[in-house]
Amino acid sequence: MSRGAQPAAEAGAQRLRGILLVVAASACFSLLDALIKLLADRYSPFMLSWTRYFFHIVVMVLVFGRSVGLGLIRTRRPTTQFVRGATLAVSAVTFFNAVALLPQAEATAILSVAPMLVTVGAVWLLRERAPAGTVWALSLSFAGVLLMLRPGGGLAGWGALLALLAAFMSAAYSLLTRSLAASDDTLATLFIGGVVALLCLSFYVPFVWQWPRDLTDLALMFASGACGALGHLMLVRAYSLANASTLAPFTYAHAACALVTGWIFFGAFPDALSLAGMGLIVATGVVMALRRRAPRG
Repeated sequence: MSRGAQPAAEAGAQRLRGILLVVAASACFSLLDALIKLLADRYSPFMLSWTRYFFHIVVMVLVFGRSVGLGLIRTRRPTTQFVRGATLAVSAVTFFNAVALLPQAEATAILSVAPMLVTVGAVWLLRERAPAGTVWALSLSFAGVLLMLRPGGGLAGWGALLALLAAFMSAAYSLLTRSLAASDDTLATLFIGGVVALLCLSFYVPFVWQWPRDLTDLALMFASGACGALGHLMLVRAYSLANASTLAPFTYAHAACALVTGWIFFGAFPDALSLAGMGLIVATGVVMALRRRAPRG
């Protein structure tokens, strides 16, 4: 193999590892959602959000505490970090409430409009250039949501509204994360966000606190935090191996994984129209991600 071909092959292998890590992270997030849904009939989503970030922090301290140390809390923009952590807390509470009220796959699909909202926010707030076809993509994504929320579809109500609010909050903290990338370390952003979310939730959680009923529930709570932390850590590693435009289409694996976990854990599968709506949302997101990835002539 020539010297030129070897670096190219190594770069291709790195991209493949990055893609596999994104898909694995999506599976972790889908499992996290399923665990929350399993617990939601016995515990408040506020409490489950709190335990999710508590164990998230525990896992990060165990994994990175010795090697990174105070670097986990070092930031040049504390105000932005605090606002990002607060939006993270609101996103978790609203989505976990939505998952408690809706089938997991449908709730996840509604959340999948967040990347489209990020595109709008990046153009409006960060002055980025909108990719060609953005208006059509947003329209089709909105049509997909309407298909899922159609009269008689069974998804209208608080659950759907909470899932949409979670999508807006997810888009907000994604934009804040993007704005922090130039100034703060990714691991610090990941850790500080979890700490701020935990602190915000701590003001309310005493009013809804219940001790875990048994060791099984405690294990499920720990597993939810571990899945969240592991998923985010894999994303961090993935973005160190490949650029965002390469990985963006594969983040929609979350919706596909939610179909699988929803069916395995709860025996739930969307009807034909809901499945069509989910397909519209995911397909437009993937197409837009691929368009951003394509070189400009």
